[in-house]
Amino acid sequence: MEIGFSVIATCVLELLAGLGLFLYGMATMSDGLERVAGRQLKGLLGAVTKNRATQVVLGFVITVLMQSSSATTVMLVGFVNAGIMQLSQAVGIIMGANIGTTVTVLMLSVKLDFHIIFCFIGCVVLFMTMFAPKRFRKLSDIVPVIFGVGALFIGMTFMSDAMKPLRDWQGFKDALAAVNNPIVAVLIGAGITALIQSSAASIAILMPLAELGLIDLQMCMFILFGQNIGTCITAVLACVGASATSRRVACVHLLFNIIGTIIFIILALLLPMHTWIARIAPDNIRMQLSVTHIFFNLGTTVLLLPFAGKLEQLACILIRDGGKAGEAMKLEHFDTRMLNAPPVAAEQLFNETKRMGAIAKANFARAMECFVQWDEDKAAEVARNEELLDFLNREITTYLVEVKGLDLNEQDTLLVGSLFHVINDMERVGDHSLNILEAAQTRYNEEVKFTPKAAAELDDLSGRVTFQLERALELFAAQDNSPAALRQVEDNEQEIDDITEALRQHHVDRLKQHKCSAKNGMIYLDILTNLERIGDHAENIATSVEKAQNPHHVA
Repeated sequence: MEIGFSVIATCVLELLAGLGLFLYGMATMSDGLERVAGRQLKGLLGAVTKNRATQVVLGFVITVLMQSSSATTVMLVGFVNAGIMQLSQAVGIIMGANIGTTVTVLMLSVKLDFHIIFCFIGCVVLFMTMFAPKRFRKLSDIVPVIFGVGALFIGMTFMSDAMKPLRDWQGFKDALAAVNNPIVAVLIGAGITALIQSSAASIAILMPLAELGLIDLQMCMFILFGQNIGTCITAVLACVGASATSRRVACVHLLFNIIGTIIFIILALLLPMHTWIARIAPDNIRMQLSVTHIFFNLGTTVLLLPFAGKLEQLACILIRDGGKAGEAMKLEHFDTRMLNAPPVAAEQLFNETKRMGAIAKANFARAMECFVQWDEDKAAEVARNEELLDFLNREITTYLVEVKGLDLNEQDTLLVGSLFHVINDMERVGDHSLNILEAAQTRYNEEVKFTPKAAAELDDLSGRVTFQLERALELFAAQDNSPAALRQVEDNEQEIDDITEALRQHHVDRLKQHKCSAKNGMIYLDILTNLERIGDHAENIATSVEKAQNPHHVA
């Protein structure tokens, strides 16, 4: 039977509309699950161990929460690229992520009427927003999850309805008849999935075709095997510009699915697998495809888990190090791929800020050492670190702006808000350290000498400022806002201010007694001012912890 061009065009448009709605539902459901389980996701990632079984379970759980093995793998690429996870730890998680995708496909095997879904979503949203008691309003976070599930099934219904007119079109039947070769079927499955970058969506397209009898179960199985290869494209694309180690994460993911596909093609050709699967779920082709997907991912994991180390070695052979040393001007703990997991992104920007504080503290120490005894190497180190501090300030600020616009809970929102101020204070500590270095160079070049008393005064004050800065960074790193700790910082700051004022008066007395030259005095006062300012910024860093945990203190 031949059908008109308008019918074909309508079918294609309806199919694309259904696919778009399906992908939108997947994204909404994924975002909702991340929001509901964001803190737990961060805790799960912190539980990574070297135990392969634990890694597989972890990968399964994370993928169920994120509803995408590709998203999980992309996130792993980011973690490995940032150096917070080793490739050996990521291998098991990748295997678990593949098993996690079976939950989504299993859900797709249930056929629901979209009118019922619309009514269900409407009732839930109405209850959450209008009738739920105030103490249960937080449950409204689950509304996007429910809405996403509904949109997903409606999209499935649209795609299924769009394909119905095609089953009587001889041209379409002839095209599908060409899919009678296992290799061709695998390539088609891989190609479609790579194009739309979602194995769940490509399986959702395959299910109606199988349901309408346009493709038999055996060929559907080969297409499904290829779809598991195609889903790797997202992680491969995410590796562009990443380190060799992080590219190996995508390589392991690709190797896992290619080897699994080869094994299952051989098994499907030698054994009547399609007959066995048909017996498990008779008269339900959707469930048969879901069972095939489960067998593929579970079976491949069971077969390859003992050889996880070999997979890692093979990835290292295929992806070699470029031999180039890493640039200093980069974020060590944060990778843009972490934006897929907002709570983790906030945590890693916090780690970058701690790194910035350590560099600022080291720069202050080196600058004071140069003031006491000039050292060209230390002076060069201070200059390099000052450039790095400026770079970190710009980069961290940029990503703080992005992360602040994502779905964060109240605690992470407050933390991100406080980091804007903290990195500014740390950058200012670096600026004042550079000022001290310039004064040190002037002292060295012009051979300026201080009286033993003046030198001892500066040494005592710099020691107090060093203690204040170290204590502030400790409180910030531990997020310790205990009243006793903050009181100690405030008392120290008041003491630094009092001592600075007294030292200025001592300097005036020495000038009156002609014990100090004008040049000495300018350098001395310059050092006093910069030490006092560093103490001020240290206090700001310490009190930021209170602001990060108290919404009334956030600007």
